[in-house]
Amino acid sequence: MPSVTADQWLEAAAYRRSVHGLAGTSKVSEKRVEEIVAKVLDFAPSSYNTQPVRISLASGEKHKELWSIILEKAEPILKGINPELWEKLGPLFQSHQAAYGSVLFWERTQTTKEAAETHKATGHMFGEWGEHAQGIHQILVWTALELEGVGANLQHMNSLPPLEAAIKKFAGVPEDYKLKAHLNYGDEQKPHPEKPKKLPIVDLLNVL
Repeated sequence: MPSVTADQWLEAAAYRRSVHGLAGTSKVSEKRVEEIVAKVLDFAPSSYNTQPVRISLASGEKHKELWSIILEKAEPILKGINPELWEKLGPLFQSHQAAYGSVLFWERTQTTKEAAETHKATGHMFGEWGEHAQGIHQILVWTALELEGVGANLQHMNSLPPLEAAIKKFAGVPEDYKLKAHLNYGDEQKPHPEKPKKLPIVDLLNVL
C-alpha cells in the first residue's frame, strides 16, 4: 500500500497549472524527466492493456531546434489564414521555444488498429479509449514535472497537419505514429498560477 494518502494525492494533482513564460533552464535533470516518463509509461492504464501511447523527449538545444521548425512551418500557414493570427500566436510560440524541454505524446495507430481487429465487438471504441489513455499519461507526466519544481504547458501542434508532419520527421518516429500533444517545460519565472474559477460543485456532481 502506498504511503501517500488520497488527500495528499489530490492536493498534488490540484497543484498542476498551465504555466507560460518558462525559462530556458530546468532544475529537474534530463535523467529525472526520463525516469518520470518511464514510470508513467510503466503503470498508466489503457484499455485491454493495449498501451497505444508513445513518448519522445527533446531538451536543451533539441527543444530549441524543434521549435525553430515549428515556427518556420507555422508562420506562412497562420499568416495565410489571417495576419493578425500570426501576430497573436507568433510571440506565444516563441515563448514556448524559450522553454527548456518538450514531451511529445504520440498514438501508435497500429496498436489501435490491431486491438480493434482482436476485439471486434468493441473495436469501434478503441479510438475513444486511446484518447482516455492519452489524457491519463499527459496529466500524470504534467503533474509529476510540476511537483519536481518546473512549470509546464500543454500544446496541440497536431492541429495543423504540416506541423505534425515536420515534428514527426524531426523526431524520427514511425509513419503510423500520430501526434496527440506537446508538453513544454522549464523553470518558472513568475509565481505559480492560482486555481482558476470553477463552476459550483452542485452543477457538476449528481449523487443518485
